[in-house]
Amino acid sequence: MNLKKILCLFILVNSLIFPCTGITIKTLNNSEIISARTIEYGENNLNSELVMYPRNTYFHSLTPEGKLEGLKWQGKYGFVGISVINNMFIGEGMNEVGLNAGLFYFPHYGSLEKYNPKNNKNNLVDMQLVSWILSNFSTVEEVKNNIDKINIINIGFEKDGTPLPTAHWRVTDADGGNIVIEITKNGKINIFDNKVGVLTNSPDYEWHIKNLNNYINLYSGNAQNYDFDTQKIFSFGAGTGGLGLPGDITPPSRFVRAFYYLMTLPKTENFKNGIAQAFHILNNFDIPIGVEYSKEHQNYIPKDLLSATQWTTVCALKNKEFYYKTMYDSQIKKVNLKKIDFSGNQIKAIKITNDFKLNYKEVEFE
Repeated sequence: MNLKKILCLFILVNSLIFPCTGITIKTLNNSEIISARTIEYGENNLNSELVMYPRNTYFHSLTPEGKLEGLKWQGKYGFVGISVINNMFIGEGMNEVGLNAGLFYFPHYGSLEKYNPKNNKNNLVDMQLVSWILSNFSTVEEVKNNIDKINIINIGFEKDGTPLPTAHWRVTDADGGNIVIEITKNGKINIFDNKVGVLTNSPDYEWHIKNLNNYINLYSGNAQNYDFDTQKIFSFGAGTGGLGLPGDITPPSRFVRAFYYLMTLPKTENFKNGIAQAFHILNNFDIPIGVEYSKEHQNYIPKDLLSATQWTTVCALKNKEFYYKTMYDSQIKKVNLKKIDFSGNQIKAIKITNDFKLNYKEVEFE
């Protein structure tokens, strides 16, 4: 596929909605840092692939015209990630030293630097920022110290000149560093320490943190039973401490729900248990394919999509392990980065969202 076709396809897809939910789990004594997320899109198959970039790869940024005339750089680190639409665009990934980065849809709030072709040697389109981070840096602090050295621009524009919606980004390292990068007001870079370990979509990160104060009453376990005069008031079942927890799929509600699950999660010393916990939490954020379509638009639901949640990833940053599952195959798969030879010169890719496979094991009574 040529570059202009890639850009046109991305413009079509990016004019719609990508819900995403991200969480970070720290095991006991920070023995492992686990960064996990979902990505949703209910309009078409994103044709995502698992991609391996070797160290010392040469990268070249697109421009909004679909030309390879933007920022050039040679990567320092090899990395593994899952692409969106094309292997140039990494949605989530981890590099060989345990740095994790991913993009999360950020409509109405993200506002990047105005595109100036005269600055092309320093211009990087937003959809290639994850690759720039993973190929260049080993820690969150390094990202903080270097991100203002490039111009991050929109990958494309609507016919009327309106910039396409952009993203905000989560970056996490193996030492527990965790930040959210948001670019607003035509290029103002805002970096927040992600103290709660959650990220979804719009509004901005600070708004989501303030919104948590509206749910200060939530806690694990059950509310206390009591008597009103002679009438006994009691819990019908478990979990009444969480009454009022929002259950819809909007970004604010998903943020609150993810925070609640992290807040009530018991600490574990076993990083494998932490991996399982991350998948179990994110199972709560799978979006069935039909809920994004109004009643009169049900006929437009794609026949080949089993879920709006097209893939889920979990990264163990200290152990350098990248796990994923997809809408077509619920079997969890692992990529051990310690076993990859990143010294080669060939980019490798594996399709992950092709044919439906109902993964089961038949059990018989003897």
